[in-house]
Amino acid sequence: MVLTREAASPVPAVDPAFRRDIIEGLSRFPKATPPIWFYDKRGSELFEAIADLPEYYPTRTETALLQRYGPEFATAVGPGRAVIEFGAGSARKTPHLLQAIEPAAYVPIDISGEFLHASSAALASVFPGLPVLPLVGDFNADLSLPAGVEGLPRLGFFPGSTIGNLEPAGAVDLLRAMRRLLGDDALLLIGMDRVKDPDRLIAAYDDAAGVTAAFNLNLLARINRELDGDMPLDGFAHRAIWNDEKAHIEMHLEALRPLHFHVAGRRFEMEAGETIHSESSHKYGPRDERLLLRAGRWNPIRQWSDAEGLFSLILASAA
Repeated sequence: MVLTREAASPVPAVDPAFRRDIIEGLSRFPKATPPIWFYDKRGSELFEAIADLPEYYPTRTETALLQRYGPEFATAVGPGRAVIEFGAGSARKTPHLLQAIEPAAYVPIDISGEFLHASSAALASVFPGLPVLPLVGDFNADLSLPAGVEGLPRLGFFPGSTIGNLEPAGAVDLLRAMRRLLGDDALLLIGMDRVKDPDRLIAAYDDAAGVTAAFNLNLLARINRELDGDMPLDGFAHRAIWNDEKAHIEMHLEALRPLHFHVAGRRFEMEAGETIHSESSHKYGPRDERLLLRAGRWNPIRQWSDAEGLFSLILASAA
């Protein structure tokens, strides 16, 4: 009897931008990597788990705003717009908006293709008459929208305070890129996390269950898997730090001992206590929110916030 092995699953091609960003980030001092690379399939799943944690207030606060103020969104936005969601993920908040505003089409954009297509199919089943046109890509890069939204007025939707993951200059660049993509008659509904008590902020990024730590450490697992790395996962620990001067939370991967490892054929070393800065999350005050949007060529026209002032949703028109 001849024994045969099942054909191995094809190894996905390595994204050259991922290789470039990781090698460049590990080569600099201090080391830092862009947060966009958290979101492979496992990273996207872990982020969704983070959203359900008791310490992580942004998701439930923003969801409550979307549920409560639906009629006001409908009045301000009007029917018949194509909704373009940047970094859609599971699109768990999106149904609240779509139910309120009578859109003509929905385009979710996300870098994790497998995750995006699964969430798009689920949403299409909830809104059977709505064209759902998923677009796999990095919303920080140049994109072309599907032909199905050509000629439609557009509403950009950027929930979850993801804008805070960018340095202010980068946030302005992204807002301007959104302005160009969405067009002259576009609107943008964007979530922004507010400055608040540092202890509450740190708890949101260093939860007791360790889910955020797993999310951070998953980046190393992805590097090992996709870039032929041998980074020792037990040699790193998750750290969350409030930087008061810059008004942002920093997430780091700290070396617990002297380390040497390889990534994509390159050798790297780290001293004990040295870190890889994997994410920043900027927090804004009400005035800062408006200044950022205006610098990005958007005019704020309406704003909604919760009673505690933890989080805000802002509607802006193309300047």
